[in-house]
This record gives sequence, C-alpha cells and structure tokens, in this order.
Amino acid sequence: MILLDALTVLAAVGAPRRRAAGTGTHDATGASGDGGDGGDDALIARHRDGDRAAFAAIYDRHVDAVYARLTRLLGPISEREDLTQDVFLGLHRALPTFRGDAALGTLLYRITVNVAFEHLRRRARRPTVALDEVMLAALVDPGPTPEATTRRGQDIALVLRCLDRIKPAKRIALVLRAVEGLSIDEIARVVQASPDAAAKRVQHGLKELTALLAREEARR
Repeated sequence: MILLDALTVLAAVGAPRRRAAGTGTHDATGASGDGGDGGDDALIARHRDGDRAAFAAIYDRHVDAVYARLTRLLGPISEREDLTQDVFLGLHRALPTFRGDAALGTLLYRITVNVAFEHLRRRARRPTVALDEVMLAALVDPGPTPEATTRRGQDIALVLRCLDRIKPAKRIALVLRAVEGLSIDEIARVVQASPDAAAKRVQHGLKELTALLAREEARR
C-alpha cells in the first residue's frame, strides 16, 4: 500500500513552477503539440536561422514538463532547478545535428532521462540526499487528520529513500514504467537498450524496491 500510494503521488506530479502561455500538449514520451507559435518544427527552423528568441520559446514550451518529469524521476530534490538547466543546455547542443526523425519532445525526453541518470550516478557516493520538504509537503494530499497527512508524507519519503538505494539503471527503468506509464518498448527506446534488457531492469528494480520497503516496514 505504501508503494502504491507513493507511486500514485509521483505519477500525478505535473504542476509547473511557472505556467507558460501557449504551452502545447505532451504525450507519454514528450511529443509536443502546437502551442500557437507555429510548433516546435518552426521554432527549430527559426533557431537555426539565428533567431535567439526561438530557443527561448522552446524553453518556455517545455520547461514545466521537464521540471515535473525530473521530480517524478528523482523526487523533490533541491537540485531540480540546476538539472532543468542542464537538460536545456543538452538540448541546445543537440539541435545542430537534430534531423527531426522524432518529435522534439521525444529528444527532450531522452535528454531529461539521461540527465537524471547521470545525476544518480554522480550522487551514488552520497546515498543520503535531502528532499525538498516544501515540495514534498505539496505532493501530499491532506488526510482526514494532521497525523494521517504526516504519516503519508513519511511513507512517500520512505519510498524515495529506498529508490535512492537502487542502482540508477534499474531505478530509471522502474520509474519510467510505474510512474511515467511507458511501455517496455518505449522505455527501451528512451534508455537505448533492448526491450528484454529494459524489462529485466523494471522487474529487478521492483523486486529490490519491494524488499527494501519490507525491511523498512519491519523496523517500524
């Protein structure tokens, strides 16, 4: 129940830091609809023609989705703002060779997942990572009593701490499946692995997370 509640809360994360006017719609892997400014393809063309405002428009269209996705992948950690900037730096570097074989949102999704993965790898030596308590509290719906609300927040924090103890590749695959709702084939494309490898990562990640939570619950 704790695991289900926590994953449900993370899956619902979508409230942006800021609401950009004309934000397009996004599918499961981040493909964007037309936000009224000609769409991503037109913005990319303008960017390549030297229009500096075009990349700013791309940023405004996608920044809220990137920030929310980093929250779902990593939890409400304080580094999300810096990581969001890293994602768009990566996008800026990728655009000169972007051929448009996939939607811009799909490319941005992959970059976001890669940034999250590299962040998890870097912090592997620091297994205890402080959560943003304000953001964590905002994720928790009020319970029937203050005590129930506090308990639910503690349960979600417990799941996030247990996720921090799972190797990055398995954690990312598990979150993409259980929280982001991607299919195994979609996960495989995003993490650039075979479907079989992606499925095994999800399976092993869920098994490890369930075992970690069981041990933590036994200590309560």
